[in-house]
Amino acid sequence: MTTLPLEHDLARLRAETPTSEKLIHFNNAGAGLMPEPVVRTVTDHLLLEAEIGGYEAEEARASEIAAFYDAVATLLGCSPSSVAFTASATDAYTRALSAVPFERGDSLLTTRNDYISNQIAFMALGRRYGIEVIHAPDAADGRVDIAAVEAMIRNQRPRLVAVTHVPTDSGLVQPVAEIGAVCREYATLYLVDACQSVGQLSVDVAEIGCDFLSATGRKFLRGPRGTGFLYVSPRALAAGLEPLFIDMRGAAWTEKQGYTSADTAQRFEEWESPYALKLGLAAAVRYAIEVGLEPISLRASALAAELRLLLDGVDGVRVLDRGRERCAIVTVAVDGWKGDDFRRELTARSINSGISLLEHSRFDFNDKGVDWALRLSPHYYNTRAEVEKVATAVVEVAASR
Repeated sequence: MTTLPLEHDLARLRAETPTSEKLIHFNNAGAGLMPEPVVRTVTDHLLLEAEIGGYEAEEARASEIAAFYDAVATLLGCSPSSVAFTASATDAYTRALSAVPFERGDSLLTTRNDYISNQIAFMALGRRYGIEVIHAPDAADGRVDIAAVEAMIRNQRPRLVAVTHVPTDSGLVQPVAEIGAVCREYATLYLVDACQSVGQLSVDVAEIGCDFLSATGRKFLRGPRGTGFLYVSPRALAAGLEPLFIDMRGAAWTEKQGYTSADTAQRFEEWESPYALKLGLAAAVRYAIEVGLEPISLRASALAAELRLLLDGVDGVRVLDRGRERCAIVTVAVDGWKGDDFRRELTARSINSGISLLEHSRFDFNDKGVDWALRLSPHYYNTRAEVEKVATAVVEVAASR
């Protein structure tokens, strides 16, 4: 058996994640376990706020707060001026969506695997403004059909192409860079939801070629909840794109009936900000960069692949993941069980997992013929022994009914 990346450093990584010795956390697609340096950064700033005051603590840590933009820029391969802090990936996504200059009769091109909140937002645009939402078909391997995307962009000229890099309910990885190349060819705005990919995969916005990219802190980046960020390309900034409801953080009130937007992506931010969480997210980003996104990706994906192999072919258990490239999210259907009941059985064995429902993924789950799926998402601080324990537990619980 080959040695996985980061094996030599695993003891330290787990020591900095002390909860990993108490339970098996395979719910990183929901919320990753924060490493101690991140927890310490958040709590230290909260204590400082309690000691000297919130505004005063912000002023005292101004340089560290400003370093958030440098950290995320390094993570994504962009300029700090293209980075905005947000309260979540969905917050980032809707701010970007609100900046698109839709007109009645426009269309929006997306996939059949986009995140539920995104799909609902698209339908809301259609309901309020008459925007037509069109879905590109899947290819035989499960990922979106690139040729169909190109044809739909060429023939229907959508105002926006919006794609989720890694769907929340599947191990699928969409070919976002290939889609980006097509969008650039036709000068079409391109929005990428990287909520599930940032932190487990290397994400380079220049390679992807997107105008906007949204992400969260709480999942594979292992940052605090209530944090996210938005990448805004220089092209989008130069075009003057801004959120629908811009505030005093994003603009200056320059005359009685006029304002001037910030030159940077901070035009997408709000004035009020949870600085303890912002500092914690910056610490999580730096932690991931220090560990290394390439070894993180290789290890997490390898652990997930081993889990799929152990579950594949087990009576009453069906691995659902498709796609030419698969990541560290494993979804399985289990016969004869309700999702929450199955998850509780795993929780009783000190195994954290997640559940995805049909209402979260109408197209994909209808195609697969399931109304729920168990979602298991290991990360780089997990071990092969844990993979085996989780597989054994799934098999035993599945067979117990």
